Amino acid sequence: MPKLRYIYQTIEFDNIDIHVKTLKDKQQYDEKCDLNPTAGISSANWSLFGVIWPSARILATLMNNYNIKDKRILEVGCGIALSSLVLNHRNANITTTDFNPEVKKFLSENTRINYGKIIPFECANWANSDDTLGKFDLIIASDILYEQFHLENLSRFLNEHTNETCEIIIVDPGRGNHAKFSKMMVALGYEHSQSEPLDTEEYLDEPFNGQIIRYRKG
Repeated sequence: MPKLRYIYQTIEFDNIDIHVKTLKDKQQYDEKCDLNPTAGISSANWSLFGVIWPSARILATLMNNYNIKDKRILEVGCGIALSSLVLNHRNANITTTDFNPEVKKFLSENTRINYGKIIPFECANWANSDDTLGKFDLIIASDILYEQFHLENLSRFLNEHTNETCEIIIVDPGRGNHAKFSKMMVALGYEHSQSEPLDTEEYLDEPFNGQIIRYRKG
């Protein structure tokens, strides 16, 4: 059985250094998962949680200076949870969730190497309503609008976890699903806006053609 390969890197956000352990690349797969499979996760998509995507860098950069005072925050589809690590450094009230149970191992290790407090994590499926996450004032995510058949479940999941006043921020790389998803969110009573991220050439290797999408209620 081939061993998983990892890399360690340090990502700078102004005066903050965030250290992360990630998978070496998207070709990694832990064959031990075949013995305890998770529905919807295969060797083809298992590794997607374990690398840092451009959208995640943009969201983390945004969260480095975002107003977090008195906010309970949830990162959905967190993967390596770069934004949550930044927010944890800022002593935010941050909780994380992802579909892949392997995320918890990386979150624990990356929290440890950043000398941070434990970040709550719950493995949650958007199709179900049996999680114990509760409700939040700010929900953040990056690159989660990747399959059309996920959109209805995701809109319901997000709506179930918002307080009466809440903002949802999604950084989307432009996979073609955000217009349909935004219609769903507007139908649920949210105001919708979007903008291009600024100055991404300073920290991304390639141009980013996506958007920062915001939904607000209350």
